[in-house]
Amino acid sequence: MKRISLLHFMLFFYVVAALVFWGISLEKQSQLLFNKEQQLLLVEYKNQTHTIAFQQQLQQIENKRDRRTKQYIAEGSTFLIVILIGATVVFSFYSRTNRLNKQQNNFMLAVTHELKSPLAAIKLNLETLEKRNLDSDQQKLLLQRSVTESNRLNDLCNNMLLASQIEGKQYQSVQEKIIFSDLVAQSIQQFSSRFGNRFTLDSATTCSILGDAFLIQLAVHNILDNAVKYAPAATNIAIRVYADEQWAYCSIADEGEGIAAEEQQEVFKKFYRIGNEQVRKKKGTGLGLYLTKKIIVQHKGSIYLKEPSEKGCTFIIKLPLV
Repeated sequence: MKRISLLHFMLFFYVVAALVFWGISLEKQSQLLFNKEQQLLLVEYKNQTHTIAFQQQLQQIENKRDRRTKQYIAEGSTFLIVILIGATVVFSFYSRTNRLNKQQNNFMLAVTHELKSPLAAIKLNLETLEKRNLDSDQQKLLLQRSVTESNRLNDLCNNMLLASQIEGKQYQSVQEKIIFSDLVAQSIQQFSSRFGNRFTLDSATTCSILGDAFLIQLAVHNILDNAVKYAPAATNIAIRVYADEQWAYCSIADEGEGIAAEEQQEVFKKFYRIGNEQVRKKKGTGLGLYLTKKIIVQHKGSIYLKEPSEKGCTFIIKLPLV
C-alpha cells in the first residue's frame, strides 16, 4: 500500500509539473506571438503610432493575448481539477480495497479459528467419553460442554449464512406478532444454561412487536454473546425490557472494559475488529453487531450504545410497538 501511495504521489506530481510547464510554455508562445504582431503593426504604421487607428489595432492584439492567457488558465485549472478528482477517487478506491482485503483476511482467520475451536472441543469430549469409563456426572458435564460448543458453532453458521442472504436479498422474513419480553426471556434462558446464572432480567412490562422472531432473537443473542465475551466471567449482565407509548426497548449492560467513544459507530461495521487475528484473545468474526444492526433497522428500529456512568457497555435495542 505504501509503494502504491508513493507511486500515485509521484505520478500526480509529474502530471501537475507537466501541466505547469506547458502552461508556462504556452504563455511564452503567446507573448512571442504578441511581440511579432506588435512589430508588424509598428512596421505598418512606422512613425504614426500616435494615431487612433494604431492604438485601436494595438488594443486588439493586446486583447487577443489576454484572451489566450485566460483560456490557458481556465483549461489548465479545469484539467487540474479533473486530475485532483481522479487522483482522489483512485486513492480512495485503493484505500478502500486495501482495508476490505485486510478485513476479509482477518475474517477468514477468525472464521477458521471459530470453526476449528468448537469442533476440536466436541471431538475431545467425545473421545474422552469413548476411551474412559466416566461416572454419570462427568458424562453429563462433557455432554453439556459439547452442546454448548455446538450452539456456538450453530450461532456462527447462522450469522454467516444470514449475512449473506440479507445482503443478497434472498432471505424472506416472516412478519408475526411477537411478545418481546418473552423472546428476550427465552434468549436469557438459553444463555444461562450455557454460561451460568450471571444474567438478570428486569421485565415488568409485557410489550408486543411485529417482525421475524428468528431474526430478532438472533439480534438479541449477538448482543448477549458480545457481553459474555468482553465482560469478566464473575460479573453480572443486566437485561431490562421496557416500553413507552410507541417503542419497545431492550437494554443489555455488562461490566466489561467498554467501548471507546470514537469506536462506538465503528463496531456496527462489517468485519470490524481491532488488532491482528493471529494474536487476538477474544473470539468472534466481526459479523455479530453488523448483522444485529441490519436486522433491527430492517424492522424499522434502531440500536445504539449508551454512555456508561462508571464502566462497562450498554446496548439498547429500540423497536416499534404494535
